[in-house]
Amino acid sequence: MRDSRGEPGVVQDKTGLPPTPDSPLPDAPVPPSASADATPSAEGAPVRESRLVLAARVLAAAVGGVVLYLAFPPLGWWVCAPLGIALIAGSLYGTRPRRAAWLGYLAAAVFLTPTLAWVRSIGDDVWVMLVGVESLFYAVMAALAALVFRLRWWPLWFACLWVAMEWARSLVPIGGFPWARLAFSQGESLFTEYAALGGAPLVSFAVVVSGALLACAVLRREAGLGRKAVPVAVALAVPLITVAIPRPGGESRTVNVGIVQGNVPGKGMYAFGDEPAVVLKNHATETERLARAVQDGKFIKPDLVVLPENSTDIDPYRDEFARATIDQSVKSVGVPTLVGAVVAIGDANRATRSLVWDPKTGPGAYYDKQNLVPFGEYTPFKDLVLKFWERANLVGRQSVPGGKPGDLRLGPVTIGAVNCYEVAYDPTVRETVKAGGTPLVVQTNNASYALSNLPPQQLAMSQLRAVEHNRAVVTAATTGISAYVTPEGKVAWQTRERVADMNVVKVPVRTQTTIATRLGPWPEWALALLGAAAAGYAWWRGRRRADGAGDERMETD
Repeated sequence: MRDSRGEPGVVQDKTGLPPTPDSPLPDAPVPPSASADATPSAEGAPVRESRLVLAARVLAAAVGGVVLYLAFPPLGWWVCAPLGIALIAGSLYGTRPRRAAWLGYLAAAVFLTPTLAWVRSIGDDVWVMLVGVESLFYAVMAALAALVFRLRWWPLWFACLWVAMEWARSLVPIGGFPWARLAFSQGESLFTEYAALGGAPLVSFAVVVSGALLACAVLRREAGLGRKAVPVAVALAVPLITVAIPRPGGESRTVNVGIVQGNVPGKGMYAFGDEPAVVLKNHATETERLARAVQDGKFIKPDLVVLPENSTDIDPYRDEFARATIDQSVKSVGVPTLVGAVVAIGDANRATRSLVWDPKTGPGAYYDKQNLVPFGEYTPFKDLVLKFWERANLVGRQSVPGGKPGDLRLGPVTIGAVNCYEVAYDPTVRETVKAGGTPLVVQTNNASYALSNLPPQQLAMSQLRAVEHNRAVVTAATTGISAYVTPEGKVAWQTRERVADMNVVKVPVRTQTTIATRLGPWPEWALALLGAAAAGYAWWRGRRRADGAGDERMETD
């Protein structure tokens, strides 16, 4: 046969692309075997993709990244998540690993750049570096996806690889960065219920399967309308069948939780302003205002009160003024209060602490934050980094992580303390629930990121955690968004940002656990291993066929 240039080559279809020798299914789409390296024909003449096809791939990858971003808060158009996946899958389908890697990197960079725009509060250079590093994980995943696209049932294997990629991102480097996982775009959607079965990893898996099936329908070039409808129907069924997922029922016990948001005077990296003890004073004042509102009958009497992370900017263990100010405000409200404090550990270190403060006995049990923010609460490779990056000095004392879950007795209940950044980490939240924490209490300090897309993204994580573990979630933030999320993942109350506010909410105390809580990390590990195994098998099969083709050519010669 001769190619379109009249030279010996391979048969091309109507798109101008050569067929692959590796059909995924007899009735499935056949990926074009084009690559940046060119695919040699039987006569040795290279066959390349047309520039139009390459441009279409680039466009699909970039648009897919934009559409993925639209799924995340503050827009929260959750249905865009599977649509973005469909575009990205389409851009990768039929490529070889090298081209797939840079297309995957492109899609990730376009997606992460606006999604992580809140990092600009620290600096544009940090924002660019973070996006650049995190996009590498997507590039590796895309290269492996180019292999599994040659297998039957490739939407499943692609989804498994996506879960593996998000798992790796949550671990490395320097403690991992699980922000912007696909599941966190699904705080309240048809996919959310999968969290009760397999946590955030299963939600991401379901979204990718649905999107990949939509891509599969479009890519079936030779299939009739009926056959194209099958993957579309399955894609739509994936979120709809969540109505059949078993959920624990309601329980009669409730607790009244006071939530205080004191606000701070500044913005960005200087959110706490120049006035000494201003954060402490603001939150003490708002706590006393809550006490007066309760006395006036405006709110029901709380059983406990929650203040945000960093609600005191002075160590109450070492400073008598801070201790007296907190003690007075807690006595005014008259119930145990969870205070957020940064406390000294020795002369050089510190801990971000959730501290139980009793109106009679003062400070008592505490939980120290385990998942610390690199370059925010501590400086990795400190000696080296400080030589080249002066801003790292803003960290000051180095935080040290705690070593136990956040189950704290607070009034009539054992709450599950989760500190800000930690809500993104599956093991930390899960271990707190397993230790008996109910409701979950997320103390957060978003002052440096106020009015960015970070606070709504973090609230969506709380919504997912509520469904995942059948626990109400109470969030107290310095500048917002403070909120109460029901165990069903509904936001029942929330504050505006950059205002002082408070409320008392009646919160259900759930004790029944979900399948996800009991299974722990096993669904994620199983899906990640399946993805790795599929990629390994596809690589091995491709090598074997290539060796067989080489032997056949030698015999022919």
